[in-house]
Order: sequence, then structure tokens, then C-alpha cells
Amino acid sequence: MSSRRKFIKLFSSAALAGSVFPQILQASAKKVAAGQKSFAGKAKVISTWNHGLAANEAAWKILSSGGRALDAVEKGVMVTEADPDNTSVGLGGYPDRDGNVTLDACIMNENGECGSVAFLQHIVHPIAVARMVMEKTPHVMIVGEGALQFALANGFKKENLLTPNSEKAWKEWLKSGNYKPVINIENHDTIGMVAIDEKGNLSGACTTSGLAFKMHGRVGDSPIIGAGLYVDNEVGAATATGLGETVIRQCGSFLVVELMRNGMSPKDACKTAVERIVKQEKNINDIQVGFIAINKNGETGGYAIHPGFNYALHDKDGNRMIDSDFTRR
Repeated sequence: MSSRRKFIKLFSSAALAGSVFPQILQASAKKVAAGQKSFAGKAKVISTWNHGLAANEAAWKILSSGGRALDAVEKGVMVTEADPDNTSVGLGGYPDRDGNVTLDACIMNENGECGSVAFLQHIVHPIAVARMVMEKTPHVMIVGEGALQFALANGFKKENLLTPNSEKAWKEWLKSGNYKPVINIENHDTIGMVAIDEKGNLSGACTTSGLAFKMHGRVGDSPIIGAGLYVDNEVGAATATGLGETVIRQCGSFLVVELMRNGMSPKDACKTAVERIVKQEKNINDIQVGFIAINKNGETGGYAIHPGFNYALHDKDGNRMIDSDFTRR
């Protein structure tokens, strides 16, 4: 009798499992499907400064067709890198004190993978080289002559990046050798871009020719993961612009993402990071730094030390400029 009861109990349990488990699996599948669809229509891209408008357009072509955020941010900032009239990024960037145009860039994807180049010369698109570092090497950063060798070995073309206009500005600077950047005119030495795609994945890119007439060999925050750019696909992404040394000292973009992890909105996270810089820096009057950020829900925000910082936002409602709030008047 005891064996019979055990058999009936076992049979009943199996029957129950057979009827319930499929329902559980169906419910789980529906939940996963709902999660996958929850980002539909939420693709967004934001980038620093007015040159971000054209960059956003290129990025949006990819995002609006269901493309990957990583591809969008790369192609987006490449527009700015190739613009000879932009004196702070890529081709046409102002040179260092010795007349050399040196470029820095980094890129980071939704998996936490990243690539970077610094002090790279003669290559129009350092962001594409940075992506190749990420995808083709075991390294995160390659610099200087090594970065150039790597680029040339992988099919990039060596070019003269010093345009006549930038060379003229450099020769004018040589007359006095005195350079005092004007905030929001010559202090925004970057395009940083972060995006979320239709699958809810985040990526970011940052590229620059650095401060005009800098010391030869100087590298700012733009190629440094955690300073000029940081992406955490569970939380959000952030990028920085302005005086790189200041951003490096605070691990600025990483700080913004960690503040979002702790529950802050993108704007409040950027604001808190800026306030920390203001507190730590001895002379803030001639320094501009701005942050922009996007979180996993597609919320965006930005903040800067001084007025004048703006950023471009492109979503399903179009492409437009947003004036950032600021802490100092």
C-alpha cells in the first residue's frame, strides 16, 4: 500500500509539472519578449556642442533603422573628425606648440569592451583606430608612433592634418607664445557622444585634437576610459568636454555613471560631478568642464561649470540643441 501511494504521489507531481511548467515557461518567454520590446522607440543619441548636430544625424541613420549604438557613435563622431573647419577635432584641429596635430580618441561598447588611441598623428579618424584596438588587440590603449604603425598596418591612410587655417593660427600664436583659452570658444576641445539603441544597449565615443598649442606629447581626458568616457550597460553612459586635466583628476565620466547607479538622474549626476570639480579646483574662473549623460531608461541630461555649454539631442522627435544648466555665473 505504501509503494502504491508513493507511485500515485509521484505520478500526480509529474502530471502537475507537465501542466504547470509550460505555463511558467510561456510566462517567462512573454516577460522576456516584453522586456525586449520595452526599448522600442526609445533610441537616443546626445553629443557635445553645436558640431554634435551633424554628428547626431549620421548616428541617427543607424539608430533609426534598428542599428547598434556602437556603430552609431563611431559613425557620428567621424563626421566631426573629417570636418576641416572644426579646429578642435580631427582634420583641421589646432596643432601643438611644435606645429603637430595630435589626436586622441576612445570608444566603449555595451559589453564593457573599449579601445583607445592617444598622441596619434596623420590619421583623420582616430575613433576608427580606437575601435580596431578594441576589436583586434588584447589592449585598451595604443599611443604615439605605435598607434600610427598599427593604423597604417590596418589600412588607414597617412595624411597631413594641418590645414592652412590652422597653420595660420599656429604661426600667429608663435609671435607671442602666449595662449589663454577663451571659455566656450577654444575650451571645448572634444566631441563626446553617447547613445542607446532600440535593444536598450548603450555605447559611447569621444575624440579630439586636444588643447590648441599644448605641449608636445600632452594627452587630455578624451582617450582615457573613466575620464572622458564611460559606459555601463546596466546603468548608463557619460562623456566629458572641457579642460581634460580637470576631468582626469576626478575620473569624471566614471563618477557620473556611478552617481546614476546610486539613483541620480543624468542631469543631477552631471551636476554633482561638476560641483565636485568646482570644490576641488583652485582657480575655476578660467576653466570650463561639461558633462552629458544618458541612463538605461533613455533619460538624458547635462551640466557645466560656466554658462555657454550646450549639447545636441536626437530622438524620434528630431534633432535639437539644448542649453546646459551650470553652476557658476
